[in-house]
Amino acid sequence: MSWSPRTVGLLAAVVTVLVWTAFIVIARASASHTLLPLDIALMRVLGASSVLLPWAWWRLRAARRRGEFGGSLLGLSPLPLRVTLQAGLFGGLLYAVLAYKGFFYAPASHASVLMPGSLPLWTTLLALWLLHERVSAARALGLAMIITGDLLVGGASLLSAFEGGEVWKGDLLFMAAASCWATYTVLVRRHGVDAISATMAITAMAFVFFVPAYVIGVASGLLPSRLMEAPWYEWAFQALMQGVGSVVISGITFTHMVRHYGPVRSTMITALVPGLSALAAVLLLGEPLHWHLLLGLACVTAGILLGVRAVRPGQPSSTPTPAAEARP
Repeated sequence: MSWSPRTVGLLAAVVTVLVWTAFIVIARASASHTLLPLDIALMRVLGASSVLLPWAWWRLRAARRRGEFGGSLLGLSPLPLRVTLQAGLFGGLLYAVLAYKGFFYAPASHASVLMPGSLPLWTTLLALWLLHERVSAARALGLAMIITGDLLVGGASLLSAFEGGEVWKGDLLFMAAASCWATYTVLVRRHGVDAISATMAITAMAFVFFVPAYVIGVASGLLPSRLMEAPWYEWAFQALMQGVGSVVISGITFTHMVRHYGPVRSTMITALVPGLSALAAVLLLGEPLHWHLLLGLACVTAGILLGVRAVRPGQPSSTPTPAAEARP
């Protein structure tokens, strides 16, 4: 059965939005189960590696035969070592560790606003610095609305820190995770890397460096872990959802979505994620949706849409593109 490009684009958009939304809700729900943040990060790496590393090796077989191989990490990464290490540090390691740790402090509704919501803000600031892009007045207004939304969400938790609350820790971790993903986005755009190669590279880097470090750290008692206490199906679920789903499937579907709709319309579609994930957290996790969260969500979503619509066709955008493959 052959599907039309329109059908493929629509399905890709639906799957991308659903996976991104599920990532936030499931990651928060996982905080009440057995595994710790580093354990979940390990499952993410192993799940993605089980698909992407054999694929990368097979994809580069012809280049190796011709003696033209320019990859690194024993053929597991299709990119040069320097790019692999830079992209992998921010997009493969720091993002996952910071995000999963944040879910152990703050609710999913906060992550909905502060991670996908603040990504255009961080990406624009880094693009100004590293890529020397210009920001129009409309995009500046959109960024101002995003900042306002972030303050509405994170400001209350920061104030509660004086009363002994810990939600602010999660909010800061979410913002740090978004800044790491934005750094990865700008790096791969700067080097002109396609989405699949970039995803393979950051997965290879995480597999080669994070997995051995995790094993040594846990074995020596330096890193906390509850991996051995968790049932096997919790391992399998996290590897499937966080690794295969969030990394592999959403990476492929996001790429197809952008090929059909273009980067600007695609980013407008993914602007649905903050609202959908916040609503899902209320319905599925029983999280309260206070007025400041609702107003902050509205500001961030409006800011994303305003900033994206301000980008003219053919103009570089600081919003994620297929080269950046912005995913959870």
